[in-house]
Amino acid sequence: MYFHYYLRSMTRKELIEQIHSKKSYLCVGLDTDITKIPRHLLSLPDPAFEFNKQIIDATRDHCVSYKINTAFYESQGTKGWATMEKTVNYIPATHFTIADAKRGDIGNTSAQYAKAFFEVLNFDAITVAPYMGEDSIRPFLEYKNKWTIVLGLTSNPGAKDFELQQTGTERLYEKVLRTVTGWGSAENLMFVIGATQADVFTNVRNMLPDHFFLVPGVGFQGGSLKDISGKAMNNDCGILINVSRAIIFAGEKEDFAIEAKAIAKQYQKEMGAYIK
Repeated sequence: MYFHYYLRSMTRKELIEQIHSKKSYLCVGLDTDITKIPRHLLSLPDPAFEFNKQIIDATRDHCVSYKINTAFYESQGTKGWATMEKTVNYIPATHFTIADAKRGDIGNTSAQYAKAFFEVLNFDAITVAPYMGEDSIRPFLEYKNKWTIVLGLTSNPGAKDFELQQTGTERLYEKVLRTVTGWGSAENLMFVIGATQADVFTNVRNMLPDHFFLVPGVGFQGGSLKDISGKAMNNDCGILINVSRAIIFAGEKEDFAIEAKAIAKQYQKEMGAYIK
């Protein structure tokens, strides 16, 4: 049985306040690969949770959000799901929590996914795939003060296979962005726009002047924080830059959390120079 003393919710205003208070729009990705965490943790009852706990403690002052890539937990079976629940409950309520689950199915199935990630696991937001259309996303949007983060233009090489293809007078990703914006608002819809697609960010921001973007691909994937910040930021900041491996696997020894903190602090410092 799962019990929560409160249902997480973070409004757009509250998120913006956190960003400006910390001078940071950093989202730390908890892509916790059990094969890559420091070996001294492996003898503990829940090594992945202990790793996450120490990363959160070390980085919480320098970021405004945490993104949990659910695949790294689902692959561990029931124990992984327990770790994921403990982790999201450990994250302070001041931080925006994202389930990077990329769900999306027929309406009654999506309703169960929404319940799993918004009620049972108590995330603020979830990433979803738009391919099956409005009825596959609508159940997520019906939750008050929860966020649906729709895949718009991703950072992987395969984006060219569909997302960047021309469809009539526009590219497929442009059709997705233009269509999906009508299903919600800037208060409950974000879009994933990959940092490796820096050349299109000006166009995307012109299309969506008010929405927040979740931006993966900075760090190991080569995206430039400076370029993205210059092209994608709006008056409310409007972006969350996700960095995963470059922060959480910065160190391999017992001082791994100290190393992670140092990298997160560097990102925060650079962001402070760009934020309006």
